[in-house]
Amino acid sequence: MEAANHMGFIVAAYAVTAIVVAALIAWVMLDYRAQQRTLAELEKRGVSRRSAPARPKEQTMAQAKEQA
Repeated sequence: MEAANHMGFIVAAYAVTAIVVAALIAWVMLDYRAQQRTLAELEKRGVSRRSAPARPKEQTMAQAKEQA
């Protein structure tokens, strides 16, 4: 069979692909943890995300406008 002649190349190609995919998964997981730590540090300092719920001060202003 001719496939047997190329078996080394096929196995090597699959092995390299598996290693690259595993490395990418590890990189993404490590980066996710680093981003979570960075966000936690920023929130600890008082910096909030734009997607976070409105602060009570802003809610108070909205309520004042409704009452006026």
